[in-house]
Amino acid sequence: MYEIVKRLLLPILLFFSLTVAAQSQEEITQLAEQGDAQAQAKLASMYLLGWQGFEQNNELAAEWMQKAADQGIVEAQVVMGALYDRGLGVPGDRNAATKWYEKAASQGHGTSLAILGRNETAKGSVKFSYQAMRLNAARSIPREYAKRFLMRK
Repeated sequence: MYEIVKRLLLPILLFFSLTVAAQSQEEITQLAEQGDAQAQAKLASMYLLGWQGFEQNNELAAEWMQKAADQGIVEAQVVMGALYDRGLGVPGDRNAATKWYEKAASQGHGTSLAILGRNETAKGSVKFSYQAMRLNAARSIPREYAKRFLMRK
């Protein structure tokens, strides 16, 4: 079992670290300061995760992620929704969170649609709690989406 996990996980971790290493911290910071939305999301992710020499700082993460979200990066909008839902780096504010989820949902983002209770596939004969789904999503989205941003070139 350990050998299988090692064979599957090692290449993924190697790819992940090489992708981020392809851009230096200075380059990412410079691009972010120049207004590059993807770099802003990546810089926010580095602060959010405490990645490669960056001290974890939720306030700076939220500040940079909002800059990316304001420029229309859908995933950054979803992260902002989750940050406001949790009060992570920003004051907890369900209305602000909903606003960010609405922006992403208006662009067809499936998870945001589900969080807002507008995902038709979830509305079947099975009892589904959108409130529990939103809570779980708010817990997992920031870290998972941050990892995705860091994997992009």
